[in-house]
Amino acid sequence: MKRLHPSTIFILFFMLVSVCSWSQQTPSLPKNVNKYDSAQAAHSPRKAAIRSAILPGLGQIYNKKYWKLPLVYGALGASGAVFVYNITNYKDTRFAYRVKYNMRVNGTDSLLFNSIKSNLQPLPEESLRYYRDQFRRDIDYSVLFFLLLWGLNVVDATVDAHLKTFDVGPDLSLQFKAGYSELAQTNGFSIRMRLGK
Repeated sequence: MKRLHPSTIFILFFMLVSVCSWSQQTPSLPKNVNKYDSAQAAHSPRKAAIRSAILPGLGQIYNKKYWKLPLVYGALGASGAVFVYNITNYKDTRFAYRVKYNMRVNGTDSLLFNSIKSNLQPLPEESLRYYRDQFRRDIDYSVLFFLLLWGLNVVDATVDAHLKTFDVGPDLSLQFKAGYSELAQTNGFSIRMRLGK
């Protein structure tokens, strides 16, 4: 696996720091805007979605939900590790299958037999073909899961930004009441939710 050049790491780090500093700045708003409109204008779900789509976790940083970063990178890292595992084994089994196939058909590539990994050398040709196809299918699944998790990262950042102004104050209440319900005109349990004063 190729390593990133130090200048590439520096540029990525610089971009991350600049995006984080942009998320800390709040635009000035007119005096006649109420607190919910100002919070909505200062915290845009669109910005959170775009940032998460560009680089996973930036939307969570924008929403100031830093505890979600290990979850995002853990999920994406796990699916990336599964992809690397599958592609490595796919290449090994494909090479072993080609060598054994050429040895059977042409009687060639017998010198390449020692290049096959030791755990694949005793396997028959049919088993190698089966494992090759399995790893190829698993590569597709791991890419699909990686893209799905990236999309969930964007959805999480967007929903979290939308709920930033959700009121969870003490004026909300949920009551369970047993007895006669005037609305249903029956006896039983009812749930009442009171919003506001």
